[in-house]
Amino acid sequence: MTDLKAVISIFSSEEQLRFVNYLEKKNKRDDTKNIKLFKLLLEGEDSQDICFKLYKNGKKNAYHALRKRLYNSLIDFIATAKMEEENSVDMQLIKYIVASRSFLLYNQYEAAYKILDKAEILAKEHLLFPILNEIYHTKIQYAYTNPKVDIEATIKVFKENQKQHYREDQLNIVYAKIRQTLSDITYRGEVIDFQTILKETLAEHNIDINESLSFKSLYQLMKIVSISAFVTNDYLKIESFLLDTYEAIQHRKTKDNQLYYHIEVLYIIANTLFRNKKFEESMSYLEKMRGYMIQNKNKHYNTFKLKYHLLLGLNYNYSNQQGKAIQLLEQFKINKHPDIESLLDIYLSLVMFYVQNKDFKKAMNLFSKFYHTDNWYQERAGKEWTIKKNLIEIILHIELEHLDLVESRLKSFKRTYSNYLKQINQERVLTYLNLLEHYHKNPEQIRTIQFKKKVEYSFEWLEARREDIFVMSFYAWLKSKMENKPLFSTTLELISMAQAVK
Repeated sequence: MTDLKAVISIFSSEEQLRFVNYLEKKNKRDDTKNIKLFKLLLEGEDSQDICFKLYKNGKKNAYHALRKRLYNSLIDFIATAKMEEENSVDMQLIKYIVASRSFLLYNQYEAAYKILDKAEILAKEHLLFPILNEIYHTKIQYAYTNPKVDIEATIKVFKENQKQHYREDQLNIVYAKIRQTLSDITYRGEVIDFQTILKETLAEHNIDINESLSFKSLYQLMKIVSISAFVTNDYLKIESFLLDTYEAIQHRKTKDNQLYYHIEVLYIIANTLFRNKKFEESMSYLEKMRGYMIQNKNKHYNTFKLKYHLLLGLNYNYSNQQGKAIQLLEQFKINKHPDIESLLDIYLSLVMFYVQNKDFKKAMNLFSKFYHTDNWYQERAGKEWTIKKNLIEIILHIELEHLDLVESRLKSFKRTYSNYLKQINQERVLTYLNLLEHYHKNPEQIRTIQFKKKVEYSFEWLEARREDIFVMSFYAWLKSKMENKPLFSTTLELISMAQAVK
């Protein structure tokens, strides 16, 4: 069955009203139940309850038919609205081209070229290379009719536009290939030499990162670079590139149809700055992101609200504003949203905040919401997320002294993930797990010199400022036990030390 609630959840309050008006105009009978169904879905009613409210005898066939009609109406409404909003420029330009060609056929050459000139200016502003191609094609075809046309100059800009168009297509292909590679690594757990594949794919398609591209293509390029950082856990390497690229983007004329990509770019930068423990700078970019989210009557607010608030909450937490972080993210303990990955991240982040705050029962209560299998979570949030979830669960059971559960979870984790972690050269996760197990079995040894030396010699320590912030958070739990200090203050101390490194 189509999840109508998930589709409807992307609507802003204004779009909800517009859709109801759309249905009212469309309905030819007074007894049509589609508006009532829409409103019940907005209220979060259960499907079975809705069925009985709409049909007293619980006619399931009638109810499913009504849902199908509402779904088709949603598709029509969304498509029409998006064509009006997103493609108004494209449609206008197509009209200009059609009108100019009509004038040319009737020998109205001067009028035709005035329209084409106007279309060219507008298409350049929006970096619409395919449409520019049609404009130049027409100008060149009829150049003989207009002595004012410099045909060589027109051919030159036509060829340059073809290069831009081809370059954008090639980057789109590279982007698709790299995202597929990330899917293989993250969601299927395949072991791949990502850096080599990235380098070879860019070279294969002759992508020069210094060349001028459209806003969308620049976003795709930034996304590719950020994927590289995600795989290698080295966000410092890409920070300056992202900031410099955004500076270049800002000097472009960013029209409404580029707004979505602008928001995506700001999120990438804000996330990179957070991972590099630069919280104030990250939050400043989040504020810019929010400004664009609420433009055009909250046009993209629902699409990005989970990602925005998740990252804001994480920044609050690591900026020693944990109460504010928890209060913020608790507002988003919702059942469904199209952005399931961000929703899962919010839940897991809240569990982590509760653990850091020693509110273990609250953490376990929320953790109990993760009732699906690991495979289910891997498909939706990735293998790395699922591994973090399992590690947090083991820590929770240790804190709550669920001795039998600790043993079973340790064995299950090793059985499921040991080979994978070794293949991707992340044996330190297994080393950490062994230390957890040692503490679980011998808690009295945690503050001994021998155990501290064991920890010190167990890891190949990375430079503090390059170390992943979430890895530091897991280590902070062990360190807090070794030093008999509160977990949250230990975490902030480690972060502060990393920030102090130049």
